[in-house]
Amino acid sequence: MSRAMILAAVGAACLTATVSIAKKYTDYTPQKGLWEVNAIEVDPNHVDDYLTGLRKSQVPGFEVMKAHGIIDSYKFLVRNGYNKGAPSVLIMTHFTSAAMLEPDQARDQMVEKEILAKFSEEEGKVAVAGYEKYRTFVDDGLWSEVTMAK
Repeated sequence: MSRAMILAAVGAACLTATVSIAKKYTDYTPQKGLWEVNAIEVDPNHVDDYLTGLRKSQVPGFEVMKAHGIIDSYKFLVRNGYNKGAPSVLIMTHFTSAAMLEPDQARDQMVEKEILAKFSEEEGKVAVAGYEKYRTFVDDGLWSEVTMAK
């Protein structure tokens, strides 16, 4: 008898329980574009060196990409504190659309030429020399931003 009561209670609970499923455009709205997030573990004694190198090597390229509408934003985030094996620097670039990730030979070669005019390949090699001693790439992913309904 008690087994039947337990089964009845479980059945009643299943009937009264409702599954809450988030609804796109009701509960949240996907935003246009994609964020590429590079997560890098940097030795805590070299974070300033790394950021200085990124300012010289990455920012000019990001600005060229911005001027051509490939990206519309970029950010550098630095972790306060250190946790071995976890990222301490995030490099984030926002592509205006997923289509910007598609190859376009004319655009890509023009952008590369402009970047190399601002920061040569040789300067790039010098800027990253030594990075392998104090940085490790942890993750590189594409993220979609969503805005939650109020």
